[in-house]
Amino acid sequence: MTSLDELTVRARSLVRDGRRALLGITGSPGAGKSTLAEQLVALLRPAPPEGLPAGEWVAYVPMDGFHLADAELDRLGRRDRKGAPDTFDAAGYAALLRRLRDDEDEVVYAPAFERDLEQPVAGSIPVPRAARLVVTEGNYLLLDRGDWARVRPLLHETWYCDLIQDERVRRLVRRHERFGKDADTALAWTLGTDQRNADLVAATRPRADLVVPDTVLRSIGDPEATTG
Repeated sequence: MTSLDELTVRARSLVRDGRRALLGITGSPGAGKSTLAEQLVALLRPAPPEGLPAGEWVAYVPMDGFHLADAELDRLGRRDRKGAPDTFDAAGYAALLRRLRDDEDEVVYAPAFERDLEQPVAGSIPVPRAARLVVTEGNYLLLDRGDWARVRPLLHETWYCDLIQDERVRRLVRRHERFGKDADTALAWTLGTDQRNADLVAATRPRADLVVPDTVLRSIGDPEATTG
C-alpha cells in the first residue's frame, strides 16, 4: 500500500455481509499509530460500504486505555518502565476485543487514556451496535507471549507502522516534552524505556498482514508538530 486512499479502501473492504470487523494498527512507540488510525476513521465515517449509514459504522478504540494506573504500577514496582508489556491489562484488552467481535451488545464501553493525566479513564469510549468496523491501535497487538497472545487471533487484519528510527525518536522526545518532561528526561526515557519496548515491537513486524511504509506515515503529518 502506497497511499492513505489505498489503505482506506482496504479497511472498508474488511466489512463483509454486515459483519463487524476489527482492524489492528501496531508499531513501535512514536511510529504514528494513533495518527493513522484517526485519519482512517475520519475518512471512513462519511464513506461507508454500500448499505450502511454514514457516521457510527466505524469506531476507534485505542489500546492505551488499558494502561495500569500509576498507583498499581507503584505497588508492583513497575512505574519506572511504564509502557512495557506488563504495565498494561492485556487480559482486559483481549476481553474487550472478544466482546466487540462477538457483537452481542447494544453498546460496549472502552477505557481511554488521558495524556494530560497520564492515567486511564474507564467507560470513556462508547462503541455502538451500529459500528461494523472497529479500528484499534497499540504497541503489542502482535506480541505472542502471555495474555497478549490472545489479541492477534481476534483481529481480522493487523497493520504495522514502519516509520524510520530517527523520525520516530524525534517525535517521541517532543511528545514527552509536551506532557511535562524536561529535555534531558525526555531524551533519556525515549532512548531507554521506549527503545526497549520499540525493539520488542519491531520483532513482531513479520506477523503483520500489511506494513505501512514510512512514506505513507510521513504523508499524513507529524502529530507533534501541531501540539506544542
